[in-house]
Amino acid sequence: MISQQTHPSPGRKPATGMAAALARNREFAAATGHEGAVVLPNLRLFVITCLDPRVDPARVLDLGLGDAIVVRNVGGRVTPEVIDDVAFISQIAEGAIPDGPLFEVAVIHHTQCGAGALADDGFRRRYAARTGSEESLLRERAILDPAATAKADVARLRSAASISARVRVSGHVYDVSTGLVEPVVDP
Repeated sequence: MISQQTHPSPGRKPATGMAAALARNREFAAATGHEGAVVLPNLRLFVITCLDPRVDPARVLDLGLGDAIVVRNVGGRVTPEVIDDVAFISQIAEGAIPDGPLFEVAVIHHTQCGAGALADDGFRRRYAARTGSEESLLRERAILDPAATAKADVARLRSAASISARVRVSGHVYDVSTGLVEPVVDP
């Protein structure tokens, strides 16, 4: 069991988030849970989802180390960088898997997503100024209807010329209230 220090001893500073995570890492390394992990995922699964801490695919999908490749970003959106990541892994997989499907990419958007703030003109304008991003592109990344945006991102992946035709793509919505992941586009 991984411990969590909630109250520091008298005279000791409370652990920072990373210090606590490093302590947990020491326990993980001592338990040798990392041994036998592989580069190509055991489940032949590549998950694209949001960076929201309520949407941790290891917990939500009960994934173990080596089960899936996971990319997390704001909203779990399929960006040009994500397309490049999928193309990279598909090229590696083609060298190891001569025939048939390589893996499935599961796009998982979620309810109550903070990326909905990108639909707000004031927020989007300030964020674009802060990051140097193009405001119109940010508007397209807003998540107001996670089923619709998951479907759009599946279509974006399926139409990307750089991704092998042997990669299957599906779309899903995770409901943060119920804990359920529901398919919206089959692979």
